[in-house]
Amino acid sequence: MSQPVYGWRGSAKRHVPTVEGKHRPRSRGGPVSTESQTAHDAAPASTRETSLRLDVRKGRWIEHWDPEDTHQWEREGRTVARRNLRWSVFAEFLGFVVWQLWSIVVVQLPAAGFAFDTAQTFWLLSMPSLVGATLRIPYTFMVSRFGGRNWTIVSALLLLIPAIGLAACVSNASTPFWLMLAVAGLAGFGGGNFASSMANITFFFPAKEKGWALGLNAAGGNLGAAVAQLAVPVAVGLTAALLTGAHGATLAVAGLMWIPLILVAAFGAWRNMDNLSHAKGDVAGSLAALREPHLWVIAFLYVGTFGSFIGFGGVFPKLIHDIFPAYSTFTLHAASVPVALSLAFLGPLVGSLARPYGGRLADRFGGARITVASFAAMALTTLAVIATLPLKSFWLFLGLFLVLFAASGIGNGSTYRMIPAIFATSSRAARAGTAPSYTARLASAALGLISAIGAYGGFVIPQVLGASSSSTGSYVPAFFGFVGAYVLMLAVSWACYLRRGARAARAGV
Repeated sequence: MSQPVYGWRGSAKRHVPTVEGKHRPRSRGGPVSTESQTAHDAAPASTRETSLRLDVRKGRWIEHWDPEDTHQWEREGRTVARRNLRWSVFAEFLGFVVWQLWSIVVVQLPAAGFAFDTAQTFWLLSMPSLVGATLRIPYTFMVSRFGGRNWTIVSALLLLIPAIGLAACVSNASTPFWLMLAVAGLAGFGGGNFASSMANITFFFPAKEKGWALGLNAAGGNLGAAVAQLAVPVAVGLTAALLTGAHGATLAVAGLMWIPLILVAAFGAWRNMDNLSHAKGDVAGSLAALREPHLWVIAFLYVGTFGSFIGFGGVFPKLIHDIFPAYSTFTLHAASVPVALSLAFLGPLVGSLARPYGGRLADRFGGARITVASFAAMALTTLAVIATLPLKSFWLFLGLFLVLFAASGIGNGSTYRMIPAIFATSSRAARAGTAPSYTARLASAALGLISAIGAYGGFVIPQVLGASSSSTGSYVPAFFGFVGAYVLMLAVSWACYLRRGARAARAGV
């Protein structure tokens, strides 16, 4: 009996199943007949490659998705995966925008009439990272519970809350600190988006393209931090030129300007994205992943790479403002704008653009090698920052930090690329000979959990810098601490994944 081959006709808005190129009435999905399904299951792999079906249920659910099947992938899988990737990137991009808004706003609060001390300032900078990292844990499970498309819609709409809340708080200089801190914490909704987005995209791509796809998805999201730090000061400055004497009102633009784009992202996800019926990353799988020692090792490394990216990205405007007060302002249409806010975007920009290349380099040379090299570069660059601070050279400081951001971005991509490979070759489940589908499921759960743990670095770095400044009046002790951490992470990377005799090293992780 000939096996029907399902494809899609029409636009991305309306998937219409077809049978051998002819129109087919809509169905609820599933096999055409028991006989057909039995024949498909019994057929050898080479035969199955020409007989896979892609069914679409109500609600844009795709059945029988298998990106490892070359025939299915080349026929329509790649097109569908890339379409979902594009909208996932856009939604995650806005998540990072909202997540990083307070890094820009905090520097401008004194001009708006707010008087917060050093400790309070660094709490406002670090609270979004604390909440965002914590939210990444439940967000990891949302794709399997509700579907990737459905959760992207919800998570995008949730960004409206911190955007509107920020605008309301900064418009009134009498807003108490506790309320400002709570609203800053709500920006963590944007940080949580990363975990669900990455867990969703990993199901869409074959293993040979996961590094590039995950790197591109993450980089597109990370880019939101750079765009926010570039666009918000310009928007605030232009608004201030029109509304002189109302700095709090102009600062509200930092939140309000993103509302239309958030609505576009939610609508685009509703219209163009898909849910995968086989995308499973449930609590049981995550609990099993938590028992894997390698999860904790990679999470530790990710604190150093992604934690550095998001942590330094959040405090970079303030570091420039504090260390180089002579570069405090420039004039834009008669409005005074902190120069820190005009150039700080370069750090997140460089780190974001470097991330997909970290994934690509990991695909080619092995993630462990690239990760070790990244930590070496980060340690040496931080030492160079310490050595050159007495020179009081703003441009040298900026250049060294751009190198630091680039190294952390490459490390982000390479470390994240290691996760599926490690679970497939070196985890307890892999050593026990379990099915590849099970180790892939563990890896998917690990992606979200590791992203959550790593994001806590975005909380730790501002807190360490704040404590160093409060206790010593200098950031240098904090920088020395970061050097020590990078050296330790380099040693752990080498010992676990590059040392001769290590299982992961033999597998080329």
